Amino acid sequence: MQLTLALESKQRTHLHFDLADPYMTLLHRAGLAGLYMTLKQLEKEQVQTIGGLSWELTDRSVSLSWDGNDFEVLDWLFKESFQLRDGLIALRGLDAKTMDIQPLVMMHQGILGTLLQHNQTYTATGIQERSFLVEDGKPEMLVKYKGLSKYAYQDFAEKLLCDPKTGKLYHKPIAIAGWLNPGAVVKHQIFKADTSFEETAPSALILAYAPVACYYFALRSKLRDQRAQFALIIPDVTDLAIYARYRQNPQLRNLGFRDFYTSSLGDAGLRFLSIETASKILRENEVKTCQVITLGSVPWASQQKTRTDLYTVTATQELCNNYRICRECLSDRVVVKEKENTSWIAPSFAREIIADNLARGKPWFAGLSEKINSRELFEKLTYEREGLHKMVKHPNLQWSDRERLFVQSCHEAIRSTYAQRAERTKEGEQIRFDKLNEKLRTDLGRCKSPSTFREFITDFWARARYVPTLKEHWDELMDLVMTDWKSARDLALLALASYKGKGSEQEKQPDESEQDDSLGMIDHYDDEAEEED
Repeated sequence: MQLTLALESKQRTHLHFDLADPYMTLLHRAGLAGLYMTLKQLEKEQVQTIGGLSWELTDRSVSLSWDGNDFEVLDWLFKESFQLRDGLIALRGLDAKTMDIQPLVMMHQGILGTLLQHNQTYTATGIQERSFLVEDGKPEMLVKYKGLSKYAYQDFAEKLLCDPKTGKLYHKPIAIAGWLNPGAVVKHQIFKADTSFEETAPSALILAYAPVACYYFALRSKLRDQRAQFALIIPDVTDLAIYARYRQNPQLRNLGFRDFYTSSLGDAGLRFLSIETASKILRENEVKTCQVITLGSVPWASQQKTRTDLYTVTATQELCNNYRICRECLSDRVVVKEKENTSWIAPSFAREIIADNLARGKPWFAGLSEKINSRELFEKLTYEREGLHKMVKHPNLQWSDRERLFVQSCHEAIRSTYAQRAERTKEGEQIRFDKLNEKLRTDLGRCKSPSTFREFITDFWARARYVPTLKEHWDELMDLVMTDWKSARDLALLALASYKGKGSEQEKQPDESEQDDSLGMIDHYDDEAEEED
């Protein structure tokens, strides 16, 4: 059923929204879920409405009706829906009054870091600070953020939805700003009338409730050179009641600050879909798909925030299984800043690559040799050698036997190569395993064709002399080398990065001085920024 707007003889206004309406995008459906959750919470709190406002809710639709002035009723609804708690954004649909302070701060930062990045969308009261314990035995993490006295959603009825002269809902399409629909920005100010995004007033009302249903993760990537520091999760809602139960589940609603940090878009999307209730969700077909986007500055439009990347992530049992193993083996670290006596969270670098591969439906090790193209990146990867070793040895990791055997054969070859190097080293001399690793990495990096890789891997195995897995599974492993040399090259680098000897090789610690602003406030628009359309 399509959205309708009608007036009866008593001037009662009716709005009807259905998930099946043809204009519904992923964000519209998320907004409808947010409206559903908000109205459910108002029912739970038995809030007295105005103007005869009432509603009917089903698993697929929401109907609103009222007798009073459109502006008065909708302005009341928005102010009840979007509130503040000690300067923090408090969403009624999530029962923010009872939320723990950590997820409340997380949500506040996430909304300001995605939908409300522009300083014209809120009124700030100043910088606030809070400290949270993220790991026992370590100093607390200091978090800075902007306290607010007002934000755009609270005045939405007055600013966009209703005609200020008559107080009635606009019947003509209205221009949509980026904070209401991420990425929906005017392409060129001179051609504003032709390049702006427009929605009907009722459709815009639905978009305004998307922040309630969406989720937000801090983004700390070591591969992406961009300012985007938050990922916005837009769920694919197919049942309003089921999604409301999922979004309000304590395991999702009360995540701590450590759960808030991700290393990539794929990591954020899979984290959202793989909360501890994931197996139950998949069995009941509740939430299986989400869209993950980032917004940031681009050189050709630095005055506004633009959608810079987008993933659509669909959960399967195998994908969620491999991602949970990835998080188990490659967890984030809590790093102590001794001078400030504070902590900050450093997301896993290896998980950034693996999660993005999983989210895109690729083998979890895909593209490793292309991404790890410098000594610096290789050192960061090998710092997580222990976790990578656990992952390749994990009995429940789902990948082909041929791929597993290839890594195993490379591990045996590395072990034999190390032993030969140790035999040739004079007594009292240091065995430079790091130089040997770097030589193997650079040799792998020079393999740009099937022939050069075959030359490298056969020479590597031959010089190792003793590779029992290769001897036993020669046909399978050579078939991989001959038919899918790029995958074999990635697996060879994975084997090099995950090889765990007897502790004689010392790993270089990453430079912990590169804090990447984890303690600081997110960099929103400066006060001099141009006003958003």
